[in-house]
This record gives sequence, C-alpha cells and structure tokens, in this order.
Amino acid sequence: MDENSSYEPLILKKDDANKKSLWVSLAKWFLRVAMWVIFTAWAAFIFLFPSDFVSDLYHKWSRATDGTLFGATGSRFLLFCGPILLIAFLATVYLIISGEEETHETKTSRNPRFRLWTFPILVDGPFGVVSAAELIGIILFTSYIIWAVSVESIKNWNIVSSWYHHLPSKEKSALMLELTGLKLGLIGLFCMAFLFLPVARGSVLLRLIDIPFEHATRYHVWLGHLTMLLFTLHGLFYVIGWAMEGHLIQELMDWKNIGIAIFPGVISLLAGLLMWVTSLPGLRRVNFELFFYTHQLYVVFVVFLALHVGDFLFCFAAGGIFLFMLDRFLRFWQSRKTVHVLSARSFPCGTVELVLSKPANLHYNALGWIFLQVRELSWLQWHPFSVSSSPLDGKHHLAILIKVLGSWTENLEKRISSISEEQLETKPFLQPHTKITASIEGPYGHESPYHLTYENLILVAGGIGISPFLAILNDILHRINNSKPCLPRNVLIVWAVKTSKELPLLQTVDMKSICPFFSDALNLEIQTYVTRQTEPSLEEGHVIGSVNSSIFPASKKCGMSVLVGTGNIIWSGIYVIMSTVGLVITVYLLDILYINPYNIYYWWYKGLLFVACMTISVVLFGGLVIGLWHIWERKTSFKEECENTTKTGSIVHPKERQIDKNSGKEQYLNIIRYGQRPEFSEIFGSMAKRWGNVDIGVIVCGPPTLQTSVAKECRTQNLNRRNNQSVFHFNSHSFDLVAWWGEGVDVEAGSAESVEESLVAYVADHPPHMVETGQKVGGIAR
Repeated sequence: MDENSSYEPLILKKDDANKKSLWVSLAKWFLRVAMWVIFTAWAAFIFLFPSDFVSDLYHKWSRATDGTLFGATGSRFLLFCGPILLIAFLATVYLIISGEEETHETKTSRNPRFRLWTFPILVDGPFGVVSAAELIGIILFTSYIIWAVSVESIKNWNIVSSWYHHLPSKEKSALMLELTGLKLGLIGLFCMAFLFLPVARGSVLLRLIDIPFEHATRYHVWLGHLTMLLFTLHGLFYVIGWAMEGHLIQELMDWKNIGIAIFPGVISLLAGLLMWVTSLPGLRRVNFELFFYTHQLYVVFVVFLALHVGDFLFCFAAGGIFLFMLDRFLRFWQSRKTVHVLSARSFPCGTVELVLSKPANLHYNALGWIFLQVRELSWLQWHPFSVSSSPLDGKHHLAILIKVLGSWTENLEKRISSISEEQLETKPFLQPHTKITASIEGPYGHESPYHLTYENLILVAGGIGISPFLAILNDILHRINNSKPCLPRNVLIVWAVKTSKELPLLQTVDMKSICPFFSDALNLEIQTYVTRQTEPSLEEGHVIGSVNSSIFPASKKCGMSVLVGTGNIIWSGIYVIMSTVGLVITVYLLDILYINPYNIYYWWYKGLLFVACMTISVVLFGGLVIGLWHIWERKTSFKEECENTTKTGSIVHPKERQIDKNSGKEQYLNIIRYGQRPEFSEIFGSMAKRWGNVDIGVIVCGPPTLQTSVAKECRTQNLNRRNNQSVFHFNSHSFDLVAWWGEGVDVEAGSAESVEESLVAYVADHPPHMVETGQKVGGIAR
C-alpha cells in the first residue's frame, strides 16, 4: 500500500466531497478578494498620498486619532502597517485551507495560453530577464516616483512663491532645495515599506504569492537601489541648501528633541551608502566578503533612521521591517541546531555531494534551497545550495551537490577525502570518531511544486546547474512509481558542461532502481553538450577517477529543525499573529506606564522606544511560540522515529548508489555532443513541432548569459507563434540568488572568478571541425 494512502479516507461519499470542495473554494475566493481589496487600497493610498484628496484624508484621520491612547504612533501604524499585517493573517488562513487540496493540478487546459509571470519581455537590459508581470511592476513604481516628485515639486514651488516671495533669490533657492529634500525623504520612506518584504525568506506573504526567496531577492535589489537613490538625493539637497545658507556644519551636527534629529540621519545615511556601494555588481564580485559584512549595517541603518524621524514617521515603513525581524529571529533559532551529515561523496569532476539528516515532518519541494554552514570549516560563512534530492527519496535525508571552486569548498573536499581514508583504515567493527557537522537554514523555495504543473518540460542547465533538475527527475520518477499525481509526460534536459568528467553526475539518479518501467509513462531525452572536448575520453561510460565516499553514524536528534518559514503554516501563522499582538500589548504598556505618565515627547527617544517594542515583541511573544513549536517538533519527530524503528528496526541510511559502467543503461535517449553549444532556436523549434499545440514549461538553471539566451528564445518562439504551436513558459531557478551569495564561491577568499566562468563553459572557442558523436550504446546514444 502507498505510504501516503493513510491520508485519504477509504470510503468518501461523492456528495460530501463535493460539498467540502465547494466550501473550500468559496472560502479561498473570499480570502483572495479580501486580500486583494486590502492590498489595492493600501498601495493606492501610498501611491496617491501626494494628491490633495488623499493628503486631506490622512490629516483628518490623524486629527481624529491623535487624542487616543496610542496617539500619533498608533494612528500611523494602523494606517500604514495594519493592512500588510492583516494580509499576513489572512494569508495564513488561506494557506492552511489550500493545504487541504492538491498543490498542483492533474488536468491541463486544452488550449495553451500566455501567463504574465512566465512571458519574458526584457532580456538584455539592466534588470536582467524581466517577465511581463515584473515589467508592469517596474512601470508602476517608475510612474509613482515621477508623479510623486512632480506633484511635490509643484507644491513646494507654490509654497515658496506665495509664502516666501519676499526672500532673496538665494534663500528662496535654498528653501526650495530643502523642501524638495524633505519630500524625497518621505517618498523614500514609502519605498522602504516594500524594501524588506522580499528578503523575509520564509514570509507568509512570499508563500502566498508563491515567489521563492532567490527570485524575491532581485526585487529587494531593485527597491534598494531606488530607496538609496531617493535617500541620497534627500541628504544631498539638504546639504546644498544648508551650504548656500552658510550653516552646514551646525545643521549636520544638530540633534533636536522636538522635530527631525539631523545627526542620527547622517549616521543612517552613511550606513546605507556603505551598503549600497559595496552591493554594486563589480565590487561585490571582486570582494564578496566586504559586501556581506557591510550589509549587516542594516541594523544601524534602521535604528538610526528611527532616531532621525521619530516613532510616528518611522511607522510609514515599520510593517515590512517588523515582518523581516520575525523572519530573521526564526532563522536565528533554526540555524542554532546541529545537523549531522549522513554521508558524503567527492567526485573527480570537482563536485561534492552531502546527504544531510532531517526529521520526517520537515517537508520541502524538489526545487528547494538551503543555506549551509559547516562548523569544522568556519563558524561565520553561510553558503546557499540547491537541493538535488526529491522529498520522496526518503523521510530522513536531503542531498545537495556542491561545486568545488573556492578555498571553502576545497577545504570541504579535502576533509571528505581525509575522512574516507580514515574509514578505510579503521577496522570494520570500530565506529569512526570523525564526522561533519553543519547548521542549516531552510529549505526555502516555491510553496507549490510548479514543475509538476506542466505536461511538457524543457530543463536547461549549465554545469552544476543540473543539481535542481536531478531533484525534479527524482521527484517525477518517484511519483510515477508510487502512482501519485504527476503531470509531466515529456521531459527534455539540455545540459552544457566543460568536460566529460562531469557526466557521472547524471548517474547519481538511479532511474531503474526508482522506477523500473518509467519509460512506459515518461518520454525522457537528455542532450548533453561537452563544450571543451572534441571527442569522448577513453574512460567514457565509466567513472573517471575514484569517488571518495564516507558514511557517518545516524542520529535521531541531529536532523534539521522544522523552525522554518516554509514549514508548518499553522505554527508560522501563530508566530506572526502572537508577535503582532505582543507588539500592540508592549506599546500599550509602554504608553500607560511610562510615556503618558512621564510626558515623554522627544521624537528621537520615542523612535528608539518603538524599535525596542518591536524587538521585545519578537523576542518574548515570538520566542514563546518558537519554544512551543520546538516542543511540538521534538514530540512529533520522536513519535515518527518510534514508528519507523518499530517498522524497520533502525534509522535507515540513504541508499548509497554505486556509479559504474552499467548504471547508465536506461531506456531513455541520451545524446552527447562534443565541441558544440546548444542551439536553442533549433531545440525549441523541434520540440514545438514534436509536442504540438501545448504549454511547455522551460526551467533554466545557469549563469546570466544562459538565462538570457533561453529567455530570448522563449520570447521569440511566443511572438512568432501560430495558432497550432506551443507556448513556452520561462522559469529560472537558483542563479538569481547565486549572483548575490556566490554558490560554491568562497566568501572568505573573495574570489574574483565570475560565476559564469566557474560553473559552465557555455561560451568557449571551438575549432570548426568539432563534430557530434551519435552511435547508440546500451540504450544511450553517444
């Protein structure tokens, strides 16, 4: 019997099922409408804030609520932060309800259709590959900035012309600069309301719209550039105006108790400028360590911003910052747990495979991400890696592939090799004492396995970019074998590598072992391009070199923590709700016990107290939920381990798959072309003719040059499409995040070697005589 069959009732009345499905659909529809209405009203209020109508509404609201217990701070927080927190609450309910249904459809529409999120519009610009939906967002934000600056400039000019017309022209110009700087700072605060939302890795908001962290990071980058540009102009205009008036130094050093405190703003802006400059692509690539550590100045940036503007102005952006604080605190506690490495392998192609221990109740999707810290190598460095195993591979382990590029990964490979030698020398009846311990954040990724929503898939990988596609292939094979819902029926993998030494990575997926008759349900074709080799090596078909392999003792208590935002949605929702309630209670107690009785009115001090309230609510109220969550995790894991021990007698290690010359003889087509690069126009055109009038999901994992080429071809195919041809849906994985974190690139060493050069030889110089080899060997074309 299927292991998950117990989740479904044996007998279910059709009417009951239909009624339940109807009520669930109605509830989801109501929640979707409510969240869209709230978000649209909130965003419209911010975008239209410069207009007289919305500005008058804001002032009326302020006058009506300033006399309440919470005062100006409470009224602004409710107006600017309340909507986004309410959406987070409703999103929790929505995700809980959605969890009762299948996360992917088993039916596909008869006619293919375009989708805004998967239609690439811009592919060569400064924003990288931009979909139609993202382009709409860019246009809306750009329009808002242009409109807001124009309206505020007109207002400022009218003020100066009507109220200060008697001043000399020099003083009028200085006043105009200062008023413009003031409005630019206000617009920057509104941009900050969105800035921290994309970098809350496990946020329920990202889970709601199903955007994984590595994609959301680029939105944070865009917003970060825009916000810092506005804040820089804000400070620059004031500096020029004060210099024209002749009291620049006095103003910069001013720290007012009532009104804006200038000096904290100077400190906040300097911290922001350091983060901004070191995050620019050229400097970040040359010295990633500098970028990483200076980016921790966001704490200084936020705290001194609160001191600069005071509590009620800080509330304009506090909602997103609060959600980020919640996510950061949760990740801190998850990463404290020690995770044991169950097994490790070092391939001769310069790739390392780690199999990590995890509890059975930690769930993830095949296109998942983790952040890894190996404590034997460094207590400070964290590196992101995509998961190479399917969640159906086993309940108690998760695998990743790591490309050896910098000193950190080189040290990891050396440690695995030394442990392998030690285990060979150790007597069989003695357990080796040497092990590898790690800390993990994640897994992160899509809320739903979107790769299962396409009947036809084209997976394009460069070098180690094959890693997530191995997870996809594993997932599809397991689902076919276990008769689980699985839409993909036609899969083409296009893989570009430097040399044939990397070919054994494909053989880490033992297809025949997972699903002996997968070819009856799946049409699989693999096209491999060995770009820097003119012909097969003599060892083709065998493992090239030796594979260093180590197995470590399993442990019940050393698996990953389930305290992760992509984990249990009920606990995640309770965590957000309780922390928000805690913030309200903390501010309430502060007002009635301290601020109101002692008549505290210093702006900067109240801003500091508000940040302290946010921190206390996260630590105390959120920490209480985390403690209960941790107890629930231990009890659930212990119960499942006991059941597993009863059934199997012990914790089962992941199967150690041996790679040999016979492991690749599967019933699928594998064409290896030497000295060539993939011609995507030819590949996509042939697939469109072969598969016909269907939706084709294209997922690419590789450097920006590869993403650009694939996105450009998807756009070309779609724009030239006729009624009876396929629609190509572009999706990218992983490398948006790698470009920032440097997967496989040593942070400490600050390697200047680009990701493009390191991970795939996609563009190389090839002599014109290089040819394809195509003789068929054991079911594999070589």
